[in-house]
Amino acid sequence: MASDNRWLTSLRLGLAYLGGRAIWQKRGVGAILRFERVRPRRRAAFQPLQSTEITAKFLDRTLWALKRWNYDVIGIDEVCRRAVTMPAHRRFVCLTFDGASKDVITSAYPVLARHGVPFTVYVPTGFPDGLGEAWWLALEQIIARESRLSLMIARDERHFTLRTASEKYELYAFLSDWLRSLEPSDLSIAINDLCKRYSVDLAALSREAFMDWADLAKLAADPNVTIGSATVNYPVLSKLKDAAAWREMTMGRAVGEAALHRAIKHFAYPFGDRDSWRRAHLVMAGEAGFESAVSTISGIVEAAGRTNLLALPRIAWDGRLQSLCAMRVLVSGATFAAVKPTRPEL
Repeated sequence: MASDNRWLTSLRLGLAYLGGRAIWQKRGVGAILRFERVRPRRRAAFQPLQSTEITAKFLDRTLWALKRWNYDVIGIDEVCRRAVTMPAHRRFVCLTFDGASKDVITSAYPVLARHGVPFTVYVPTGFPDGLGEAWWLALEQIIARESRLSLMIARDERHFTLRTASEKYELYAFLSDWLRSLEPSDLSIAINDLCKRYSVDLAALSREAFMDWADLAKLAADPNVTIGSATVNYPVLSKLKDAAAWREMTMGRAVGEAALHRAIKHFAYPFGDRDSWRRAHLVMAGEAGFESAVSTISGIVEAAGRTNLLALPRIAWDGRLQSLCAMRVLVSGATFAAVKPTRPEL
């Protein structure tokens, strides 16, 4: 099903490109692109997180293309300025990376530095501290290598047979949704139990996959790099009580500022989809003093205050597409509905 959706999306964007919508039907003033991992393509049949991965070569091609299309590549501070002023002559794209994966500094940064473009990294501070639990990576690793799987779900021992890649994809989707539905403490218990059963060192896996503070300090020293906050533990905020969500949001910022000795003004809602955060968290972001907060809700940025800075939409690029034509259509805003003006109380 996921593969079918990908090809339908690719076809829709291809038709929009051929129809000239990316050139003649632009909407908004710019787009914020969201990436996670930058790594070489793999040949494995089972890659449930492939949509969150791009190659360094595709990133390089994208940056050259944006220059040819006359887009300004700007930082998140400039996005905030352009979102509240009258439209500029040129459209913009803002590059953001969620989660602080190690390959941001090993694979993405050399490309970005060579082009001299600004970008933002949103950091869940538990990971550079070595305390974060990348349950989605552990789940991928376990399902990839096992042909049978057993675990406790709602106090019942469940058993799954994994003969084909399709069965593995279905189970990953099911267990990922289930884990996201849990309270953070229950999620931690569940993934640690699964890792113990199948001999996965969750702590080591998480440490190896993410940057440490030395890596982040190197990035932060570059004036083209903005470090943002993505809480401490990267929880689904909607599964937390308000007090716990507030602690995650404010402590993530405080830890980052103490470690990097600089102000952190921008925030990313963990996971960022409509089910992962609520209006209460938007209010908290404002009360915590963040100047902006980004989601993963698809959309384009409008000028003149028509886009709420604490609910900024982003285009979460699907790394399976590898199509500059699709990229041009998306950043043009042609496929997105017009944004209604933000209500003053928001």
